[in-house]
Amino acid sequence: MELETVQQVRQSRRYIPLPFLVIFIGYLVFGFSENIKGPAIPRMQTDFVIDELQIGMLLAFNSLGFLLACSFTGVLTSKYGIKLSSLLAFGSMALSGFFIYFSSHYVMFSLSYFLMYIGNGMLEIALAILAARVFTKNTGFMMNLSHFFYGLSSTAAPIMATGLMGMHLFGGELGWRGMYVLMLSLCLIPMIPAIFSRFPEDHAKIEERIPLKVYIKDPAAWLIITILSLGVIAELSIAGWLVNFLEKSYQWSATSSSVMLSVFFLCFMLGRLLLGFVTDKIGFMTSLIIFSAIAGLATILATLIGSTAIWLFALAGFGIAPIYPTVMALLAKRYPNGIDAAISFTVTLMGIAVVVGNFLIGAIIDIFKEWFTGLYGSEIGLTRGFQAGFIFIGLCALLCSVASVILYRYLQKRNEVL
Repeated sequence: MELETVQQVRQSRRYIPLPFLVIFIGYLVFGFSENIKGPAIPRMQTDFVIDELQIGMLLAFNSLGFLLACSFTGVLTSKYGIKLSSLLAFGSMALSGFFIYFSSHYVMFSLSYFLMYIGNGMLEIALAILAARVFTKNTGFMMNLSHFFYGLSSTAAPIMATGLMGMHLFGGELGWRGMYVLMLSLCLIPMIPAIFSRFPEDHAKIEERIPLKVYIKDPAAWLIITILSLGVIAELSIAGWLVNFLEKSYQWSATSSSVMLSVFFLCFMLGRLLLGFVTDKIGFMTSLIIFSAIAGLATILATLIGSTAIWLFALAGFGIAPIYPTVMALLAKRYPNGIDAAISFTVTLMGIAVVVGNFLIGAIIDIFKEWFTGLYGSEIGLTRGFQAGFIFIGLCALLCSVASVILYRYLQKRNEVL
């Protein structure tokens, strides 16, 4: 038995460093792929002549790709290993960049974007499972640290995307299509450590694993799904709509709007770097309650006050930052013997919520825009439409805090607070 333990320690020393690289670089390229769309969306609208509702539908449709990938990646990982899942995720994301570049019409572009979201969904599950297996100590801090790299690339993504779109190469402007090719090609980099890694496997015996039906019957699981879904809707919606909001409502330039989005992600990044310590100190549930409430209030105040309070979106980024990694840490601690199924099911349902959320925000913006345009003209109508959409985003973050309070009380009664 002692010899087996020594061998396991030696094996862990061999395989841990490269999986760390896969996780950190993986989240880095994940952040680029998710958040270069902010500056690109207005250009996509111009090229394909589509309105805000169609953008909302596009994002909702593409979230279906994310959802589809989440639904099968857990099974794929259990059957064929996390290495194959990771490589397929990175490879499909890189390939989608070339399809996006050669998309000559809206339908082809939508399908190419759909493929990218499939890669995103696979990567989401693969990285979450890998992190849950690797980060067995200081879980809250390590989860936040790994997601710090997502925040780091998200901070740089809008400015890089804007700069690349305006860059001239081979006698012409690179544009948003060329920018997507270059940025998504970065997904080839983490494939190198993934190929040579020895990933930790799930050592829980079959009889020790929590069946999915047991997880589904746990009321705490559904509250966790609600918390994660509302938090991610708020996070992705600000990232996706902020540049459009600033350009069209306040007539900010593309560069200024992208800088503001980068400031949002800078605070988002710092939140994940710094608040991991706080999460481990005050507990997962207390962190979720406090930080999601800050995000919701900051978003609503920034929207209602107007252009002078845009900086509050940065504070919202600080509050939103810990939600996702803290929920992943909560899942890892609460369901250690069923983490693959727990993560896959939770993130899949989160994907459904994001699809609905994207559609609702696009619809809310369009409905209020039309209503106020009829009363006060198109300029005020567009501004009020975006404001209505962002108030909805802020309410999602506040509801995330409310759901966290309910879960906290549920766990407190059972002496299971984490």
